[in-house]
Amino acid sequence: MTPFTRREFLRNTGLTTGAVLGFPAIVSGRNLNSKIRVGCIGVGGKGESDSTDSAREGGEVVAICDVDLNALNLKAEQFPKAAKYQDFRKMLEKLENQIDAVTVSTPDHCHGVAGIMAIQMGKHVFVQKPLTQTVWESRVMGALARDKKLATQMGNQGSANEGLRRAVEVIQGGVIGAPVELHVWTNRPIWPQGIGRPDGADPIPSHLDWDLWLGPAQPRPYKKDVYHSFNWRGWTEFGTGALGDMACHTVNMPFRALKLGYPDRIECEMSSRDFGETYPLSTRVRFDFSARDGWPELKFWWYDGNPKNAFKPLRPYTDTTKNLVDKQGKLPAALPPLNCAS
Repeated sequence: MTPFTRREFLRNTGLTTGAVLGFPAIVSGRNLNSKIRVGCIGVGGKGESDSTDSAREGGEVVAICDVDLNALNLKAEQFPKAAKYQDFRKMLEKLENQIDAVTVSTPDHCHGVAGIMAIQMGKHVFVQKPLTQTVWESRVMGALARDKKLATQMGNQGSANEGLRRAVEVIQGGVIGAPVELHVWTNRPIWPQGIGRPDGADPIPSHLDWDLWLGPAQPRPYKKDVYHSFNWRGWTEFGTGALGDMACHTVNMPFRALKLGYPDRIECEMSSRDFGETYPLSTRVRFDFSARDGWPELKFWWYDGNPKNAFKPLRPYTDTTKNLVDKQGKLPAALPPLNCAS
């Protein structure tokens, strides 16, 4: 790999939309010609690209961690000099003085514990979305980052995209007026949910540390292909369902453009059957927002559900979207032009 200096790292992360760990504060008071030393927690799935991008943008990956030895050993082929760990706590404790920044790309239920520990130790962090599994964890993490004056980022890199920022400018410029309703829907889940916990237990694979995978969650038997490696998203103990998976992307632009902040009220208006331990197959949730900073009161509806599921997903009423799509679900042949300054 072509060596990068700390200056080059900053230049590239400032120009690249999808870059991770692009925080100028990382180098405050440090030698600008040395590399940023990165420890990667979770290197399978999204963690595979997060760790790769950290190196591509000039970081030095000095440690990798994954509870699954298959993912860990595969990543070690890419970074043979990096120290290998299955337990992120041991990685941070043993390499405390050898790591500047950390990526966290684990299942949702471990984002908070890993991110908070890293921040407490003074590490700059890039945490995949959703930032944490609970609001309390998010508040703790934010307070710690502010207190320690650390650089942080959540993994919805689309926030740096010019198109998103331009859309915010257009809406705040008054092109569509002052919206009083917001409707956002998704085809998630694309993983199993709306199911009950299976009975029994399966042998734990030799390459997986099941106790470490469970982390802060309550103990439960291992079941093949039920939780690890991807199907955890639909379980309330481990994931955050469709809302946690997609809203950080699809609601990001209107959230910023309409300056939504915290809602006054949240109500699940309708959902498919509740199984207790997994999220419903489809939901409709309403968020009520008061008038704020020049914007009127607003109601935001979130809809999720996969059209391929047997349960027909909840969607906006047809009279809400009739001006957006024709009977075939396509855009009309002609749309009125938008006249906005370039």
